[in-house]
Amino acid sequence: MHNISGQTQSQKEIYTYKAPWLVYATNWTVRNDKPLRLAIGSFKEDYLNEIELLRIDETTGEFKKLSKLDHPFPPTKLMFIPDKAGKMRDLFASTSDSLRIWNINEDNTIDSLKVLHNNKSSELCAPLTSFDWNESDMEIIGTSSIDTTCTIWNIEKGVSVIQLIAHDKEVYDIAFSPLPCMFASVGGDGSVRMFDIRSLETSTILYETQDPKTSLLRLAWNKQDPNYIATIMTDSPKAIILDIRVPSLPSAELVGHNACLNSLAWAPHSSTHICTAGDDKRALIWDVNFPQDTQEAILVYTAEGAINSLQWSSSDPNWISIAFGKTIQILGV
Repeated sequence: MHNISGQTQSQKEIYTYKAPWLVYATNWTVRNDKPLRLAIGSFKEDYLNEIELLRIDETTGEFKKLSKLDHPFPPTKLMFIPDKAGKMRDLFASTSDSLRIWNINEDNTIDSLKVLHNNKSSELCAPLTSFDWNESDMEIIGTSSIDTTCTIWNIEKGVSVIQLIAHDKEVYDIAFSPLPCMFASVGGDGSVRMFDIRSLETSTILYETQDPKTSLLRLAWNKQDPNYIATIMTDSPKAIILDIRVPSLPSAELVGHNACLNSLAWAPHSSTHICTAGDDKRALIWDVNFPQDTQEAILVYTAEGAINSLQWSSSDPNWISIAFGKTIQILGV
């Protein structure tokens, strides 16, 4: 793969880590003073699962395991606090049966800070499918659930600010806009819906699948151009790019995979680059200049197995991580 950031890259271009279990959730650190640090979560069909905190040692080309912790159920998502300057506590969050907030100490040991769930009468609650951290107000996290709801949390106070029925069926993903107060969600009803935290009585339906039985599984908000959102459907090889100023009609459709997509991520440093990955074992990087009728992948990477997760590092945009089976690979782009 070749560098698309316009910078010279002298490092090794692929790092590989073999985990002791199937990997699903992954996330890069955001802090500029903690480069090339990665959290990965296990996918074991048991109550007891794990999270490992890793760092790439560029001098040796090896992964260093900084710490690990036990986690109830497989984490559906992991995310570090979006604090590039490192002025706040070194936190990351996870979702499964609840939203959990973790603190990373200087010696890389990890403490549980908060466990947040909506069911006041019981510790049991509907599984959380995903979450996103608000970059404009880092006390705010939004979660999505199979019970059709999205919940906005104030993690500093440890309380839910509001819970709303967001979709007619399960909600599979949620993402905040780079602009304050806006977020979007996708779900089993095949719709992309956009909300304003200041006025949650109404929502805007940005897109609906033609077949109401087709779910939308993931969405990603373009952090460099908040007019664009990308989403993927169940069992579909294409990604859909939406312009929030023109609801209903896709701005572009990215067609280049040979099997269903599982993950997508916008470049953190470019408004036109996006990466998609799926069951065809490939990760494709696209340059989506708008408006344009046809889109073609500009970079292709083929893995050894179906890719179920990818993340583009915001602290160092030269790196993309992919997960397939028990393997994590870090790709220089």
